[in-house]
Amino acid sequence: MYPFAVGLFILPLSLILFLSSLKCEKKQDAILSGGQIGTFLSFIGTCVFWILAMPYLGYPVVTLIAVFLIGKVMKLEGWLKPLLLAAGTTLFIYLLFDVWLYIDLPRGIWG
Repeated sequence: MYPFAVGLFILPLSLILFLSSLKCEKKQDAILSGGQIGTFLSFIGTCVFWILAMPYLGYPVVTLIAVFLIGKVMKLEGWLKPLLLAAGTTLFIYLLFDVWLYIDLPRGIWG
């Protein structure tokens, strides 16, 4: 039911955005510039790594690495901010699903 409700919420917003883009006089030659293509491919590569490495390394390790890499792809400053983002995201999702909801996450080589 939740995906359906989210879809009902997103549909009118996307239609509004689409119709407003049709009225826009400014035309762009390319959808993505050279730097944006690299960022997009880095993001896709990180997601593929996340999916492929999950059964072998387990959820906490892979999520920590993947969110850190996504933070760097999104150009977060320094090393501390992406590391804090990765640690916080990993901890929150782990607590939510594994501890509170009792949903087993992939353990990988850790157990």
